Amino acid sequence: MKVPIIMLGSVSELQGYIDKTQLTEDLGGTLDYCHNRWLSRRTAIEGFAQKVKQTAQILQSFGTELAETELPNDVQSTSSLLATHTEKKGKMKEDIRLAVEQGDDILGSITKPVTENPEYKLNQDQLDNQTTVERLLAQLHETETAFDEFWIKHQQKLEQCLRLRNFEQNFREVKAALDIVSERLSAFTDVGNSCSHVEHILKDLANFEEKSCETIAKARMLASEGDAFIQSNHYAVDSIIPKCSELHHLCDAFTTETERRRNLLNKSLELHGLLEKSMKWCDEGIYLLASQPVDKCQSQDGAESALQEIEKFLDTGAGNKIKELNKIYREYAHILNEDLKEHVQKVFQKQESMEEMFQKRQVSLKKLAAKQTRPVQPVAPRPEAFVKSPCTSPGLQREYISNSESSVLRRVNYGRGKSEMTELHQSRGGSTMDDEENLAVLRQHVMNELIETERAYVEELLCVLEGYAAEMDNPLMAHLISPELQNKKDILFGNMEEIYHFHNRIFLRELENYVEFPELVGRCFLDQMEDFQIYEKYCQNKPRSESLWRQFSDSVFFQECQRKLDHKLSLDSYLLKPVQRITKYQLLLKEMLKYSKNCEGAEDLQEALTSILGILKAVNDSMHQIAITGYDGNLNELGKLLMQGSFNVWTDHKKGHSKVKDLARFKPMQRHLFLHEKAVLFCKKREENGEGYEKAPSYSYKHSLNMAAVGITENVKGDAKKFEIWYNAREEVYIIQAPTPEVKATWVNEIRKVLTSQLQACREASQHRTLEQTQSLPLPASSCTSPSRNHIRNIKKMEERKADLTSLEGFGTAVAPKYPEKGKGWAKTSHSLDASEENDGWSSAEDPLNSSDAEEEGGGGGGEMKLTPGKYTVVTDYEKGVSEEFTVKSGELVQLIREGEDGLWYVKNLSTGKEGWIPANNLLMLIGNSKSAQSLSSSESGTASSTLSTSSSCSDSCNASSTSFSDIKG
Repeated sequence: MKVPIIMLGSVSELQGYIDKTQLTEDLGGTLDYCHNRWLSRRTAIEGFAQKVKQTAQILQSFGTELAETELPNDVQSTSSLLATHTEKKGKMKEDIRLAVEQGDDILGSITKPVTENPEYKLNQDQLDNQTTVERLLAQLHETETAFDEFWIKHQQKLEQCLRLRNFEQNFREVKAALDIVSERLSAFTDVGNSCSHVEHILKDLANFEEKSCETIAKARMLASEGDAFIQSNHYAVDSIIPKCSELHHLCDAFTTETERRRNLLNKSLELHGLLEKSMKWCDEGIYLLASQPVDKCQSQDGAESALQEIEKFLDTGAGNKIKELNKIYREYAHILNEDLKEHVQKVFQKQESMEEMFQKRQVSLKKLAAKQTRPVQPVAPRPEAFVKSPCTSPGLQREYISNSESSVLRRVNYGRGKSEMTELHQSRGGSTMDDEENLAVLRQHVMNELIETERAYVEELLCVLEGYAAEMDNPLMAHLISPELQNKKDILFGNMEEIYHFHNRIFLRELENYVEFPELVGRCFLDQMEDFQIYEKYCQNKPRSESLWRQFSDSVFFQECQRKLDHKLSLDSYLLKPVQRITKYQLLLKEMLKYSKNCEGAEDLQEALTSILGILKAVNDSMHQIAITGYDGNLNELGKLLMQGSFNVWTDHKKGHSKVKDLARFKPMQRHLFLHEKAVLFCKKREENGEGYEKAPSYSYKHSLNMAAVGITENVKGDAKKFEIWYNAREEVYIIQAPTPEVKATWVNEIRKVLTSQLQACREASQHRTLEQTQSLPLPASSCTSPSRNHIRNIKKMEERKADLTSLEGFGTAVAPKYPEKGKGWAKTSHSLDASEENDGWSSAEDPLNSSDAEEEGGGGGGEMKLTPGKYTVVTDYEKGVSEEFTVKSGELVQLIREGEDGLWYVKNLSTGKEGWIPANNLLMLIGNSKSAQSLSSSESGTASSTLSTSSSCSDSCNASSTSFSDIKG
């Protein structure tokens, strides 16, 4: 087919062939068409279609992800998941919004001509484009709507899951709190042992219930929240219903159990009130019997008056006494435990016994009232022996009743005599019985006071521990405690909990066992005396506790605790209770001892009183000891603190300038001495400014003396209050002036005991060590008697005598001075350590300031010292032995074993165990004037030989630096 081709030369020619309506404007036609515009619009529509498709795919994928996501099991994960999904949903919505804006823009550009000219008609191509864009926008809106519906469901499920996880977490916390509350409630099993005790328990129960109200309220609120979930058709209803039921059950059970225990305690209070009324009535009756004058009852009018008093008193018993024991058992069966039942029986027995006493007194008085004989003048009991007030507390038990019955039975004999002398004798006997009866009543009063105050003390300690100490660990009160006070409970309360447990579990129960035997209560104290040492720790901590209290006394926490406890006094008053209590015991023991002079337990009471006073002294001493400052070592390593006190001290040392020595003799120093088992400390007392315990002085440490190297001179000429403590063979001499001769005697005796015990320990150690070394010593080259044989001979002599000389001037270091027989040392031989402690002569020198020097000059012995095998004390350091490894130091004990060639001696250092050769010349300088026990044994008497043989190895056995004993003259 051939198509004609026409070549046109102009637009006008074109218009001749094609109508203007079919030509675009650039060709002179009227057709509204732009190819570039069509291309751009078509590209935009296709891009929008692709955007809609991608958006639908992304939403589909995101919806699948949300649907397949597993719900977490904890609050944090659920919250995180909800936040993540919400964030992704926000991005999806933003993408949809942008796509819709894009479609709207395209649609607007298509319909723009119509918008500008309403008469404008869109061509077919524009109409197709408009339809396409509208369809895509509708599709996008449908996708968005479906996604929104899905998101609402998903979000609701996540929020329900989050609420469920919060509910479960709160449930676990509330359940744990309810378990703690229930456990504490279950501890309220005690029905009390007195009205005050029951009232205290009721108060504790009320406080506990008040504190628990918040936990119960939380539990009920959580249960209501769970019920709301159930009503709103929560997806996990099956999990929520059991938890809500459990919460309701626990709350109802707590309320029911609290009410039950309150009713039991009210019943117990009612029973104890009845028992105490009966006890008080019995005590008043016994007081009435004890207070009726015997002499007035001998007359007819007096007997009738006493009878009227008795009948009037018995009339008051209707509302006070227990009428039927079985009725009590039936009415209070649900609270009667073994202890309470036994208490009820004792009260009833006491009531019966008291009524029996009244009946016997009535019979006796009726006989006296009916008797028509001339009056007799009996001996009346001392008025002061009568008690002044009736006993108001329970505790007068079976033992006293039997004594009272016996006394009443004896007084019945007043009306049975046939002659005036018989009646007079019986009256006097009755008076003595009345005195004994009155003493028994007074003893019972003291016992009642001891037990009642002990119960109150235990309750106060418990109140402090629960109301203050336990609250410091209570999370609900943590916001009231300042950060500086946190973790300071041990400082504030010390070992109060330990004290409480001792008194509540042990001491109070033991005391109650002695209610019927008050005169034997001393044994109770003695059995528990070791446990009372816990007060020393409490008192030592008291200054730190007071200091902490002064810093935080205005704390809101303490004020809130005081308000809850309804205390009128602040905490510091209760922290002082243990200190007050330990001092109260000695007062009560003194009272009990005063009324028990001729009783079986008087010796135990005296011993208990002495022991309590000893504990108070130890506590007081320890309070001073902890105030020592400047001591580098550990004071506990010095042994038990035996004594402490302030003295005037003069020094008289060998070393030092003569002017300093002269000045020291006349100018005393004020020193506070602390005597321990292993050392005596010299301190300077410094007064402190402050309040409370901060007023207490401190003691600045100056120096100390090792007791293993200390000696004493008991009497100093010219002053009965002075004695000497000297050190290192009187190289250092301290003249001590006590405040009174009695204080001096106490210190001297205590020091003497320490030195005597050390001497005994050294002797025993020396004997044991000598036997061990007998077979191990090397034989000397010379033919002289071996040291081991001398040791054996000395030991045999000691065993034969069996009475060592224990009199000594003291322990000294290096050279022990040799004193003349007169005026120095102990003058007599003592056959036992006990006897030696009573001896008064630990070196009563005539001139104490100069005696040591004179004695050393006299005892030095002229001529060059000859070395012999034996043990010696080194007085100077030596490090130049033949063997480089062999050295000795001042204060160490060495043994000369044998003499070798070239003037060398084979020596063993007993302190280190090493052996080596030392030239004789150097050896003479090393040991100075120190004398061997073996060499002395050949020249001294058998007694001195035995004693010195023991002393020569004392320092080795006692680990003290070269300790030796002064010569003893038998």
